[in-house]
Amino acid sequence: MAPGKRVGGGKAIAKGGQGGRAGKAGSHRKGAPVGSGGHGKDRLQGKGPTPPAEARKGHPAARKAAAAAKRAAPGAKAGAKPKGERGQVDAPGPWPSSRPTARPRRTPVGITVPRGDGPRRASAPAKRAPAPKRGILADVDEVVAGRNPVVEALRARVPARTLVVALGLDHDDRVAEALTTAARLKVPIREASRTEVDRLTNGALHQGLALVVAPYDYAHPDDVLRRALEQSEAPLFVALDGVTDPRNLGAVVRSAAAFGAHGVIVPERRAAGLTAAAWKASAGTAARLPVARATNLVRTLKSYADAGVSIVGLAAEGELSLDDLELATEPLCVVVGSEGKGLGRLVGETCDVLVRIPMVNDTESLNASVAAAVTLAEVARRRRTTP
Repeated sequence: MAPGKRVGGGKAIAKGGQGGRAGKAGSHRKGAPVGSGGHGKDRLQGKGPTPPAEARKGHPAARKAAAAAKRAAPGAKAGAKPKGERGQVDAPGPWPSSRPTARPRRTPVGITVPRGDGPRRASAPAKRAPAPKRGILADVDEVVAGRNPVVEALRARVPARTLVVALGLDHDDRVAEALTTAARLKVPIREASRTEVDRLTNGALHQGLALVVAPYDYAHPDDVLRRALEQSEAPLFVALDGVTDPRNLGAVVRSAAAFGAHGVIVPERRAAGLTAAAWKASAGTAARLPVARATNLVRTLKSYADAGVSIVGLAAEGELSLDDLELATEPLCVVVGSEGKGLGRLVGETCDVLVRIPMVNDTESLNASVAAAVTLAEVARRRRTTP
């Protein structure tokens, strides 16, 4: 029977063996059967357990380990980065070290991080430079705005630094007087744009004129007391407690100068200072009468009392009438309180006596500057009539 011939409808018989699939038992091929994985010495060798990430070729952990080993190798440069290694920064996303001149990268927080070799920390945003100070006005200066206020301030010889005139200003009698007076007093005159004058006056109605006033040079209370004790007449002082209106302060300074006082004392806190408004109200007498600023008014009054000065406080409920004030001819300090609250508790306790001003209608109250003027006038009258 020829090979491959069918017999009785069965499968063809392969040459040299039994019928069926090649590779099965009884096959003519040598070696292990297909799909068995092999047996004995011919079995397949597996790859074994999965190696760690550091040992896998091409894995990022393997690159980091290789870079660390290279840096730790003898002779390696400090801080050197291996070729192909990527650095990390605080900003999101690394960049290749092979592009040192690439464009800067903007991070989500608005910080510019330059690209370059190795890891770099994102630089902090630059601080905004402080605005330059204005050349006309310093932090401690004051500005008088408006044609009439400027003229009045110059008439009162308020110590001014600069007279600022807006460009294109329409001249009138007040502008002419301001320019003439400033030139006579040797006050520098400067022209400025309307915008600059608006900024200088904080948007106030300036009418094209502004006067920059220097801060007042206060005296020390001890110096005022020492100079007064050197005089032949009995010292006379005025102290203000809680007077916050600068015009009242200026009026008190004017009355004190008119009735022969040797100085005015004001507290450093919670009280009016000698501003341009106070200077104008004093009608220029602040240039002749020293004004002292006390850090602690109670302590200053006690030091004056220790020097032999009687402390007299003005109060509506005072036990002594001004008509009966026999201390007027002695060294005296008249203390005036605010219109609303009067003398403070500690200041009132420091006074040797509280004096009231007799009035026909006791329900009325006097302004602080008016009360000071009435009291100083009575003191001056008694000193004139007493031998």
